[in-house]
Amino acid sequence: MDTRCETPSLKELERILYGGKRSGNHVDEVWPNLFLGDMSIANDRYSVWKLGISHVLNAAHGKAHCHGSHAFYGSSVEYYGVPADDLPSFNLASYFQPCADYIHQVLESPGARLLVHCAVGVSRSASLVLAYLMIHHRLPLLDAVNTVKQRRWIFPNRGFLRQLRALDMRLRNTQTLTTA
Repeated sequence: MDTRCETPSLKELERILYGGKRSGNHVDEVWPNLFLGDMSIANDRYSVWKLGISHVLNAAHGKAHCHGSHAFYGSSVEYYGVPADDLPSFNLASYFQPCADYIHQVLESPGARLLVHCAVGVSRSASLVLAYLMIHHRLPLLDAVNTVKQRRWIFPNRGFLRQLRALDMRLRNTQTLTTA
């Protein structure tokens, strides 16, 4: 756990994110039963079945090449779509709490395995996974980033990093108020 009390700057976060290996797999397990991936894996029903995925959260719902749906996966996979754009100006923060709650609910279910994906699996979907770790596991942003980076290279866009920083500061203030 990071014992620093401050949220890292945007430049510091980008420096940390840019380091390490920059290539990856189509999918990686970044937390127990929580998989982060790209559209290649999400569009391959056989691979999804082979991984034992029971739930899919698509952070690029309705976008080019990410047309997942209940009909696409059939009755064996629960589907949740978020129509996010990978643009710094997009307000992904409005999805942080509902997606974190969905991820938490799924992972609390015995035997559930969740794939969170977007087009490349490094920005939109990674941001939602980071928000989940921050909200439900009380990880500071830097710890959440380092936890995921141990398993997968991620690089949320600058706008998403700003929104995650704001979430981190809000959660820290809330925790400070509840422990005071």
